Amino acid sequence: MKKIKKFTVLGILFILPLVAYLFFSSGVNNFGRLPVVQEDVLNLNNLNHVFTGEKIQTEGKINIFTFLGGDVETKSVFAFNLKEKIYDRYKEFKDFQVVSFVLEDQINLAEKFIDEINKTSDAFAWKVVVVSEEEIISQFNQFNSPHQLDDKFSSAEAFIIDKKGNLRGRKDDEDEGVKKSYNMKSVAELNNKMIDDMKVILAEYRLELKKYADKEKK
Repeated sequence: MKKIKKFTVLGILFILPLVAYLFFSSGVNNFGRLPVVQEDVLNLNNLNHVFTGEKIQTEGKINIFTFLGGDVETKSVFAFNLKEKIYDRYKEFKDFQVVSFVLEDQINLAEKFIDEINKTSDAFAWKVVVVSEEEIISQFNQFNSPHQLDDKFSSAEAFIIDKKGNLRGRKDDEDEGVKKSYNMKSVAELNNKMIDDMKVILAEYRLELKKYADKEKK
C-alpha cells in the first residue's frame, strides 16, 4: 500500500508539471487572443496631438480611444481611473497609446488634465486630439456600441483598438454578452476586466514578435 501511494505521489509530481507545460505552451495560440468584436473601426485620419503637433499614428499601435468631447471637466475624472489602472501599467510598451478626442473649446481643460497626469506619471503616450462634433460622432458610431455619446459629445467608455484597426473586447462577457468597451467610472471593471484583456492582447503581440524574431534567426 505504501509503495502504491509512493508511486502515485511521484506520478502526480511528474505528470502535473508536464500537463501544465503542454497546456500553457499550446494555450497561447488557442486561448490567448482577445476577440475582434468589430472590424475596421478607424474612421479618422490626419490626427495631430494638440499640444505637441505630432502626427498620431493609430495603425500599427494598440490604442485606447476615449471620448472626452465637450465635457473634459467631468470625463477626465473618470479618465484618471484609466490612467491609474491601465495607462501607468502599460505606457512603456512602445506600441501602446491612449487617444482622447476633445472639442476645440475644451483645449484648456484638456491641458490641465495632461498636467495632472504628469504630476504622478509621464503623459508621453497619452495623446489629445481636437475634433469637430461631426467627427467625434462619426468615430464613435463606427464602433456600433450599445452605449451612446451624451449631449456634450462625450462618453465614459474606453475602447481597445488593435494594430490593424479592429475593435477588441469580449464575446462572452457575463454582464453584456458582447463587450465592446470598458466603463472608466468603474474601478472594479477596469481592475477585473480591462487589465486582464490588455494582458491578453499584449501577450498576443509579444508572441507574434517572438515568432518573427525566431524566423529571422533561421
